[in-house]
Amino acid sequence: MTPVAVVTDSTAYLPDGMAASHGVGVVPLHVVLGTHSGKEGQEVSPGEVAAALTERRVQVSTSRPTPAEFAAAYRASGATCLVSVHLSAELSGTHEAAVLAAADVAGDGIEVRVVDSGTIAMGLGFAVLAAARAARDGGDIDAVVSAATSAAANTDTLFYVDTLEHLRRGGRIGAAAALFGAALAVKPLLHVTGGHIAPLEKVRTASKALARLEDLAMQRAGNGEVDLAVHHLAAADKAGQLAERLRARLPGVGALHVSEVGAVVGAHVGPGLLGVVLSRR
Repeated sequence: MTPVAVVTDSTAYLPDGMAASHGVGVVPLHVVLGTHSGKEGQEVSPGEVAAALTERRVQVSTSRPTPAEFAAAYRASGATCLVSVHLSAELSGTHEAAVLAAADVAGDGIEVRVVDSGTIAMGLGFAVLAAARAARDGGDIDAVVSAATSAAANTDTLFYVDTLEHLRRGGRIGAAAALFGAALAVKPLLHVTGGHIAPLEKVRTASKALARLEDLAMQRAGNGEVDLAVHHLAAADKAGQLAERLRARLPGVGALHVSEVGAVVGAHVGPGLLGVVLSRR
């Protein structure tokens, strides 16, 4: 049986060293700060993005990897069968670039199956890890694709932002939905559903919103076994506290990761983000 390689993009936000330890290739998206463009996780940091958004000194935008970058990664893997798992095609052209690259390398005898996870951050990351485990266990390309899609379908991504303005400017949420959080002192809670970012609830204050985020995570987790990720942007202390409360309250917590989101997601959500990703086993 031909071993299957797994590739993803930088918005999976796997904990440090985890992609390498699981043999996962990572193709970075690009972040543009004013006139400077760099690769996420290599040349542009989330701290730089948070500072630029806070100070409003330069325009911040993002762009997908090119098909050529994906094709180079597929060829460099040395594999002839690959599963390429990516953030929601509704949120980025990354999936499309991977599909174009897959067609390009097919002429070299390399088969690439591209999977739209329908989500982002560790919602994507948990799907990637499931794919990598299936590949490590000797699964064929169909089994690896199935592992990724099943894990993605069993993942919930919930998050709080201080403002919806960054999501609106980046086109990741519509103007009508942005009005959801426009009223004075209303703080929005959102989720990823159907590949889109959508409003979930509105809460009057930041402290109540974070408490509600915790309660919603508890409800989604239920009594079963779950792996968790807590994400933040420029809010490390709050993220750590939220993670500890969830660990104490949830009886079935397996892996628990706490990490700052990368520059790409940071550019669209802004400082103050707190998110919870639940992966039901």
